[in-house]
Amino acid sequence: MARRSQLIPWKTAGRATDQFASGDEVVRETGWVFNNAVGDGLTMAEFVATGDDEVPTYLNLFQLRGADPSQLTLVEIGSGIGRMTCAFTREFGSVVACDLDAGFLERCREVVARFGRPDRLRTLEVPDGDSIALEDDSADVAFSYITLQHCDEHDVLALAAEAVRVTRPGGRIALNLRSRSRLDLLTLPAGAVVRRMLQLPRAGTWMASQRVLARLAWQANRVTPTAVMERIGADLTEVQIWRHPSGTVGVVGAETHTFEGINPHHWWLVATVNKSRG
Repeated sequence: MARRSQLIPWKTAGRATDQFASGDEVVRETGWVFNNAVGDGLTMAEFVATGDDEVPTYLNLFQLRGADPSQLTLVEIGSGIGRMTCAFTREFGSVVACDLDAGFLERCREVVARFGRPDRLRTLEVPDGDSIALEDDSADVAFSYITLQHCDEHDVLALAAEAVRVTRPGGRIALNLRSRSRLDLLTLPAGAVVRRMLQLPRAGTWMASQRVLARLAWQANRVTPTAVMERIGADLTEVQIWRHPSGTVGVVGAETHTFEGINPHHWWLVATVNKSRG
């Protein structure tokens, strides 16, 4: 596979997680990769607790549980080292945690073994960044949070299509993306420059391990609801766009809802997979 610059920061972070003996060390040294937290006193328990706080909120808000979640399969696109995965395994009968880095997934298994239900967990590497090696209609829920904004537009749309493909008709998808802001006048061009520089054999690896440069490199897209719906809208029904009250994104044919807990620069596509799709 060609060296794809938008994947380099994540691969570098994955290698960094392999350098530490314990999950607590991983959080202290690389926590900013996964939830923007730093500090010598961080613990894995605190890290997981942030996911425990968020997961029930989104499951309720987006009506993802169904009548009995213990009988359902959830696919998490972009699990990282398991911040939210632990809570998902306590809710759903089966959870497939997907990420592009094998190092993340190894840590995810360790974290779920400590704080979740490892008997309900399966991990799946997505090495190409845009395809999920699951059968059609194999999941009841597809969920992705703070992942798609870090992919290039091709991968965003491909992963959105994969979320629909692997979700059975009548199942639900909830995909988190990022909307435009004034800061994009700086961050998007700077991110593009950094991603080009990351392709330098030695300097690029060092740059990808630096917090500020890596976070710039992750600012890879601002995909609109219209673009996403053009790709997958024909396979969806009961489409909702969720955003912060100060947000402005929307799309014709979708209900728009607001929630204070959503980042002002984020939006969610929540929908039911069309039962009549071919």
